[in-house]
Amino acid sequence: MFKKFIKISLIMLAVIVAIIIIAFIYFNFPVKIPQKDFSLGVTFSHRHAQSLGLDWKETYLAILDDLKVSDIRLPVYWDLVEKEEGIYDFSDVDWQIEEAEKRNVKIVLVVGQKVPRWPECHIPEWAKNNDLKREEALKKMVSITVNRYKENPAISHWQAENEPFLKFGVCPLIDAELLDQEIAIIKNIDNTRPIIVTDSGELSLWIQAAKRADIFGTTMYFDVYSEKVGHFKYPIGPNFFKFKYWLIKKFANQNDVIIAELQGEPWLDEWVAGAPLEKQLKAMDAERLKKNIEFAKKTGFNKAYLWGVEWWYWLKTQKDHPDVWDEAREIFTPTPISK
Repeated sequence: MFKKFIKISLIMLAVIVAIIIIAFIYFNFPVKIPQKDFSLGVTFSHRHAQSLGLDWKETYLAILDDLKVSDIRLPVYWDLVEKEEGIYDFSDVDWQIEEAEKRNVKIVLVVGQKVPRWPECHIPEWAKNNDLKREEALKKMVSITVNRYKENPAISHWQAENEPFLKFGVCPLIDAELLDQEIAIIKNIDNTRPIIVTDSGELSLWIQAAKRADIFGTTMYFDVYSEKVGHFKYPIGPNFFKFKYWLIKKFANQNDVIIAELQGEPWLDEWVAGAPLEKQLKAMDAERLKKNIEFAKKTGFNKAYLWGVEWWYWLKTQKDHPDVWDEAREIFTPTPISK
């Protein structure tokens, strides 16, 4: 009996190992870039720009006027807009949207308690200690924000929360019901614009987020850091994302996918601005930025929002290292070929 158990266990182990090897080969099988349109935007966080010591308005205008970016994903930081309960200050958000509108730049406006940049959840102090109060205030905040900007032609999409099913950051427990309520609020106020819901590209199956979304957004990171593992590179190729796309087409009836975050800055074991420049550029530079974009194109998805534009500008203006910014300019505004 014991020998039979050992035999079955070894067979099962061999099958599992074989599946892993086959999957690894498939996920990393060479892929050509499809002959289809592919567009790029950026995620901009004025909070992150400030944390780098930048003039965030100067940075934003440089993105618009120097890089000539035409699509921007903007987070609305609840804790900054409603520092005191019931008192709202949208002036910074207003300014960003107005400047985008002047230039016919399209905005994905991210609303909720969990929006881009650490600590992920940006909840006002007055709402942190009472879950019921937080949830009701959050829904009110979402409603007020969408009502405020629903008539603005610069808004192309709404995004409800950011990676709401990923356990990451300083956040309350994952609450699918609350997310559903937020989505319903947005749709009730504005049913003309698509709602994006995002999830981790590498650490989830996408189905929970994808089935709730008009458009599903994946993240795409390559070189990362974990306290448990240290620095590592995901051993996956474009087919990994194609397989997940197949999953959500089959199990979430979702056909529309974008890359909501495409890595364009280093993920280090320390605050990026405090790390030696050599260490930063070893993890991300102009050449790697190009390679990441080429990888994204090979997935077959037709749009990606680059992550790290604030860091590019910081390198250029604070460290006299404009290479990444200049490469981005070439990507967004390629030089016409002379005849």
